[in-house]
Order: sequence, then C-alpha cells, then structure tokens
Amino acid sequence: MSIVVTGATGALGRLVVDELLARVPASEIAAVVRDKDKAADLAARGVELRMADYSEPATLAGAFRAGDRVLLISGSEVGRRVPQHTAVIEAAKAAGVAQLAYTGILGGPDADFALADEHKATEQLILDSGLPYTFLRNGWYTENYTANLAPVLEHGAVVSNAGEGRIASAARADYAAAAAAVLTGEGHLGRAYELSGDVAWSLAEYAAEVAAASGKPVVHTSVAPEAHLAVLTGAGVPAGLAEILVDVDHAIGRGRLAGTSGDLTRLIGRPTTPLAATVRAALTA
Repeated sequence: MSIVVTGATGALGRLVVDELLARVPASEIAAVVRDKDKAADLAARGVELRMADYSEPATLAGAFRAGDRVLLISGSEVGRRVPQHTAVIEAAKAAGVAQLAYTGILGGPDADFALADEHKATEQLILDSGLPYTFLRNGWYTENYTANLAPVLEHGAVVSNAGEGRIASAARADYAAAAAAVLTGEGHLGRAYELSGDVAWSLAEYAAEVAAASGKPVVHTSVAPEAHLAVLTGAGVPAGLAEILVDVDHAIGRGRLAGTSGDLTRLIGRPTTPLAATVRAALTA
C-alpha cells in the first residue's frame, strides 16, 4: 500500500509530497507524474515515480495498486477536467484503492459559479463509482492574488468586479497540510470538508495589506463585469479564462467564497496562514 499523489510536480502536489515526507517514510509515497525529469528531485528523496497522464487513460492502468490511498489533484485544464478525472477514477476503481481523496471547490454541490461545474461533476462521478472517498473542497488560495503582484504594484490598483465581497482564503501550504492529514489519518472516509481560511477579507483590505507591506499606494477599484472583462482581455488574458475570472468575482460578491467553517484549521491543527504573511512572503520573493 502506498500514499499516491497525482499531479505531484504541480504547485499543490509538491507541497503535499513535502507534508507527507514529514509524516511517513518516503518508501510509502508514490508520485504520479507526466514528466520524469521534472520529478527527479522527488525520486532523489526516495519517492516512487509512476508515470501517467490524465489525458491518456491507458497510461493510468499502472498508476494505482490495491489498497493505495490516492489524492486526485484536480486538473488545470478548465473544460477538459471531467474526462481527465473520469480516467483517473476508473483506474482507481479497477485497482481497488482504499481511498480516493479529491481536491474540489468550496461549497461543493451548492457552488453556483461556472468554475465549480467540473468539480461538482467529478464529485458525482466519485460517488457513482462506489469508491471510498474524501472530498477536500478547497477555497481560494491566497497565492491566486499574490502571484500577480507586479501589475498591482505597477498600476497601484487591484481591479475586480467583486465589490465588497469577502474571501476566506488560505495559503496553498495550508491546503497541502490538510490533504496530508487526510491521507495519513483515520476517520476521513465518506467525509466532505469545506476548507477555507480562518478570516474572510475584502479586496479593499487586500489592497491595504499590499500597500502597507510594499510602502506603495495601492487601492481596490471595483468596476462593472463588462469593464473588468475588458481589462483582463486587454492585459492578454484569454477570453475564456477572463470570463471565468469575472464570474468568480461575481460569486465573491455574493459571498460564495467567504465561508469560514473551521474545517481547515481542525485538520491541520493550527490557524491558517494570515493574509499579511502571504503578502509579505510574495513581496520578499
């Protein structure tokens, strides 16, 4: 039996592997990856590499073993994730895995914005499969914002159509710690966790944090959805992705990413990373 992390060379996957290595021997961990070279550092740490691609179902036949505990990290290709996830689920069922944990989205079946659609479909596919499951319904990563600090600092503005909506984000490492806890612990089968930060903040508050940490003036500018779409596409964001981002901001304005259930803190046994800490880390980097 192994603890298997799919998408293990991605931003979240690497952090999950790091967390697992702090909890169990490397010999108990397997990483499902597409590119062996990108995973060379994981192999050097003693992690088993299993080569597979979500988009090539035949490659998944050897990715899992009976009794494995598997983390399915959702694919990054919006619009292609349902068939990709279906291939993983079918391979996991054929292998007889003991647990399939899935990184979905905050709100699960109640999430009413477009980005949630593929996550909701995947959860239903897992339920229909009969596999022992754990749903990790991740809220927003704070890094979704801090990864784009350069244009914010250049223009002195955070632009959105979210209005005064609040976001209970957490650091990516917090979500990774929760996944590791679920994969190495007991009592998580058949559970759905609503994972989010301890404190919900507004984009005006985020702008203030960036200003305080950088020493530069930054404000939040809330605009109409159509204007925000024009800003994003004008900056080179593909139209399809821009529409999704505008729709997410609309959801934020309706409070859909503001929930603070406490599940994340309970799983990781500590408070979630404060917004200010992630902002400071990003500016230092």
